[in-house]
Amino acid sequence: MNIRSITAHEAMLMAREHLAATGWIGKKNESFRHLPPPPAADWLEQAAATPLAQNSGWTLTTLAGGTPTGIAVRTLSATDTAQRAELFSDLEMPGDGDAAPFAWAHRALCTAGLRLRVESGTAQQPTQLELRHQPTGQVEAPLLVLDIAEGVHCVLRELHLAGDAATSGGKVQNLQLHVRLARGASLQHLRVVAPHTDDRCAHIIHAQVGDDARYVQAFIAGGSSYHLQRSDVLLSGAGSSAHIAGLTCAADTKLEQQVFMRHAAAQTTSHSEALVLASGKAHAVANASTHIAAGSDEADVHQRLAGIPLGGNPRLILRPHLEIYHDNVQAAHGATWGALPEDALFYARQRGLDAHAARSLIIEGMANALLARAFPGAATLEALAQGDALQGVLRQVLEAPHG
Repeated sequence: MNIRSITAHEAMLMAREHLAATGWIGKKNESFRHLPPPPAADWLEQAAATPLAQNSGWTLTTLAGGTPTGIAVRTLSATDTAQRAELFSDLEMPGDGDAAPFAWAHRALCTAGLRLRVESGTAQQPTQLELRHQPTGQVEAPLLVLDIAEGVHCVLRELHLAGDAATSGGKVQNLQLHVRLARGASLQHLRVVAPHTDDRCAHIIHAQVGDDARYVQAFIAGGSSYHLQRSDVLLSGAGSSAHIAGLTCAADTKLEQQVFMRHAAAQTTSHSEALVLASGKAHAVANASTHIAAGSDEADVHQRLAGIPLGGNPRLILRPHLEIYHDNVQAAHGATWGALPEDALFYARQRGLDAHAARSLIIEGMANALLARAFPGAATLEALAQGDALQGVLRQVLEAPHG
């Protein structure tokens, strides 16, 4: 059946029926076996008294707070048949991959989405944007489609801030974000996600990187009842590169970072790294998997995972993984698990800091080093890190209970 020949309601119903027929993510799913997600019903429930939101929930400004230029913007309803067809027009169907149930649940519930096409910005003067998302319902499925045109350079700060008032039972958010970079384009993308501890969040980023294009994503995330941050990156163009870096902090909460890199062209480069902080009864996972396809000549792969328990009895799991199907490649991966360095703690205490302040200072230094590796240009990092909201989240992460 042609997808354009069915109504929006039928498309949503078909997605729900497909999910019911194929099933939810099971305990034997290798990608999710260390931190299985809540059941499908949690991601599909919609209170009968709650009207379907037609607002995408996204607010777009420049980093300085102004109105952006050189950008094509479309906010589209996913409950209107014609607009839904445009919204999903060039997105692949979810298929049957390990995380596909999230995508099918998203198609069943998504009511609105935002499409952006960045058409201007140079390496010397990239377009600088900020996207803020405000939840539109108790259970929601936001959608963002972001295209960076050929040769265009963009810097983006994306914020998901829970705010002061928690909702009884917590909110549920299943976000799907599609990023496509054309030849020679670049996107430097800082994501900040700070849910309430009762919330359930799944953010899945699909990135396709064209010839000589570069995608950099760093994210700062706090834990919740369930929190998944997953990036699926396809290096489809020769000379393309990607760098995904996560700073995650779980204090008596659950949080998983998944990074899946696929090298499908020659002279591609990928970096996957994580700094995981866990305390109390937290359950935290960092999962980095890189696949190098046959023909990916001179591919260069780096994985760097670090986990630091900060007190209590957290469960902290690091999983670096490589699949290599080509000979002429370079690959390095590793995982380190352990306490903060005693010599650095001793030096900080000698300077008059108490134990909590000393640990916070060291963690802040490690976090800044991770962000600096992702965004090596001082001006870019300074632009992305400005703003009271972001600094507040950083303090929340760095000052979380350390046992």
